[in-house]
Amino acid sequence: MTEAADEGFWASVRTELATRQGLLLEETHIVNATRWHRLTTENLNTVRAGLGPRALLTVWPDLQPDVGAVLTALPSEWHIEFVWETKDGTIRDVTVDETQYQELAALVADARAACALSLYTDERSPLLQAVLPDSDGVLRARW
Repeated sequence: MTEAADEGFWASVRTELATRQGLLLEETHIVNATRWHRLTTENLNTVRAGLGPRALLTVWPDLQPDVGAVLTALPSEWHIEFVWETKDGTIRDVTVDETQYQELAALVADARAACALSLYTDERSPLLQAVLPDSDGVLRARW
């Protein structure tokens, strides 16, 4: 991954936001160290200002408000990253498989919104992905 999260990338994010009304942003500093943000047209600039340097940014469709439907839609065999928003607005994630369904359902019972992202490379289809350049505009991180 060598595309820079430049003004063209952010213009694409704004276009997606205008269409979808909300997006999920995965900010990865190092492998397996991720922060999640729900993006809206109102908070995009604030979230963008707080992103860490050299982070890999992956944009996904927004969380779904019907958490039960997200759980019900899981296939019989799966290995996923389940992402959800807690009652207080914190976004959390957990990696689980079909053997942990009951624990997952209990963990997210009071969630406001959620999504399930496949961990299989050929099934992961983010809307956009880029890496933040350094403050001088040079892209030094390689993902």
